[in-house]
Amino acid sequence: MTNLLLSLPFIFIVSLGLSILLYLIGAMISPKTKKTKGKLAPYACGEELPPQKFQVNVRSFFLYVTFFMIFDISAFLLAMSFSVHGPYPAIFGAMIILALVWLLMAWRREK
Repeated sequence: MTNLLLSLPFIFIVSLGLSILLYLIGAMISPKTKKTKGKLAPYACGEELPPQKFQVNVRSFFLYVTFFMIFDISAFLLAMSFSVHGPYPAIFGAMIILALVWLLMAWRREK
């Protein structure tokens, strides 16, 4: 019986049921409002939105995403590497520093 309670499918079904139950309770107790024209209109600080398309600099966006991924993965790798004895933390740290130097050079070249 304890194996069933600790099995992954059972835990998934219980958590899914609990989240659906909480969603339904929230829907029942939330205040109900009428959908008027003013409520359904888009709002941008009281200003009309310009009809022009928003332009995104894809190169800068890619560079920021790459920085984020390097910091995110490096934090995980460094946290995991400290539990292992040997040169792994130093190797991972050197790889992270090299990646950051390479990205900083690319970033400065872009400006």
